[in-house]
Amino acid sequence: MVRSIKNPKKAKRKNKGAKKGDGSSSSSSSGPSMPAKVWQPGVDKLEEGEELQCDPTAYNSLHAFHIGWPCLSFDILRDSLGLVRNEFPHTVYFVAGTQKTSNASETQGADDAWQKNLLGTLLEYLKYLILLGKDVNWYLTSLLLVMMIWKVKVVTVMKTVKMREKVVLGIRFCRQYFLRKVAHQGCVNRIRAMSQNPHICASWADTGHVQVWDFSSHLNALAESETEVNPGAPSVFNQTPLMKFGGHKDEGYSIDWSPVTPGRLVTGDCKSCIHLWEPTSDGTWTVDTNPFVGHSASVEDLQWSPTEADVFASCSVDGHIAIWDTRLGKSPITSFKAHNADVNVISWNRLASCMLASGSDDGTFSIHDLRLLKGGDSVVAHFEYHKHPITSIEWSPHEGSTLAVSSADNQLTIWDLSLEKDEEEEAEFKAKTQEQVNAPADLPPQLLFVHQGQKDLKELHWHSQIPGMLVSTAADGYNILMPSNIQSTLPQDVGV
Repeated sequence: MVRSIKNPKKAKRKNKGAKKGDGSSSSSSSGPSMPAKVWQPGVDKLEEGEELQCDPTAYNSLHAFHIGWPCLSFDILRDSLGLVRNEFPHTVYFVAGTQKTSNASETQGADDAWQKNLLGTLLEYLKYLILLGKDVNWYLTSLLLVMMIWKVKVVTVMKTVKMREKVVLGIRFCRQYFLRKVAHQGCVNRIRAMSQNPHICASWADTGHVQVWDFSSHLNALAESETEVNPGAPSVFNQTPLMKFGGHKDEGYSIDWSPVTPGRLVTGDCKSCIHLWEPTSDGTWTVDTNPFVGHSASVEDLQWSPTEADVFASCSVDGHIAIWDTRLGKSPITSFKAHNADVNVISWNRLASCMLASGSDDGTFSIHDLRLLKGGDSVVAHFEYHKHPITSIEWSPHEGSTLAVSSADNQLTIWDLSLEKDEEEEAEFKAKTQEQVNAPADLPPQLLFVHQGQKDLKELHWHSQIPGMLVSTAADGYNILMPSNIQSTLPQDVGV
């Protein structure tokens, strides 16, 4: 993320005596320019009076909103609006789990705060586009499903209005707010939607229960309500889950649906046990009460193989990653030391199925080539950029060499592993542009983008149907971002 450093006190002293309309310095523009300072997040500290400022040109789109309660986990639901969507308006469906059960008064207060937050962000962004002379005759429709389930429709229209006898450029907001909330027993530790049937979702609760839900009625209601004008405060729906499993010995966070076999699910708990769920013909599940056991500490994350129906991976606080085959008993077929600290998250590359990414509590993340396991060390790339625990990691569904990482250092970073440092190309670029940039020597060339502005980042996901779109959740709300240097169109010969 492109950011600048602003120091109001220093700026005032520097510009003192400069004429209105002059640049920030009175020196001749023909003189040599000083190297620009590259501020490193997590390394450099702001001085007194300084603040970071976002450069909106770094994004094709950036939106922030808050639903009133912190959410540890969410998922993006697949929809039928198009496999690859590149043009605005964008419609996005989410399911998310909150960390607090609210009463009616708290709900209304959160609704008001969220609406003001979202609309304020959109207004500022649109003002910026207007100043650039951009065409903003578009609208954004966000359908937000939360475990307490939300939907909001925001339409922004560029128009000319007459105000106090003067014709000015104005923005009209047409707002429709809809909300679908489902009561959940306990705080939601993690929630995942089945990719083949996105109305089916599974949630991990801090009570130690795993529940499976059918949200089809809520999705249908949200879709139908687009033509209605009913912004009244919604109620909380008391819905019975399709299935509730209490066989885990403790609460957990790890859960994953199989992308190969519809309905197949694995769940792992803090007592190092993993249970397999098999779908039945009557629409329920049979859960194997005899768990998979192979870790010596809490199972933090689970990932099914993108190509093999019976193979999944797990990571643990014990620092290991294990690979399992459900046909070959209850022990892992292989297990290896992945990090020197807790392994918090893993992601299995669906475009290059031999690659597995892992993020650790020590702030490092690694790329493993599973073809190298028999030879010993499977690590093909290791990064120590982040200085605090990695909280989420996910490969891009559209580019096999790209992945996104979030950390407790309040940074969301995007990486392209296909990039390498090219000193000749860099020197040629600097000669053509006459730029002098003091880029830190230890800045990885694979680092594409740094996004900040959220506090206590917890989870991120790419949108599988909107190339270049990322969504992240943190203690202070959600961000939807589309970085300008991330490809948002796909080659015509690439299938999805």
